[in-house]
Amino acid sequence: MQSTPNSRANSSSSSSSSPNSDKKALQGEGDYNAARRYNKASKEFVDSGAVPDAAREAAPHSQDEAQELEDAEQVGLDHAKGEDPQVKRP
Repeated sequence: MQSTPNSRANSSSSSSSSPNSDKKALQGEGDYNAARRYNKASKEFVDSGAVPDAAREAAPHSQDEAQELEDAEQVGLDHAKGEDPQVKRP
């Protein structure tokens, strides 16, 4: 028998011990464990004092590189539905 997304979902949910255990195992935007790991790692990175060095390393190293980044940003904006009204640009 070929496995389908629904058959896998049904088989995994029927093996769980309680109805609430499915909610704890959410993935994608609902992956709570991944969110906790990311938040912890982000806080540790900020607290380490490495942000200024990382920012300098990530900054464009030439006018050509800066222009390339601006061009890439514009390509992305051209595909966007519109600017978030809460974003303030210089």
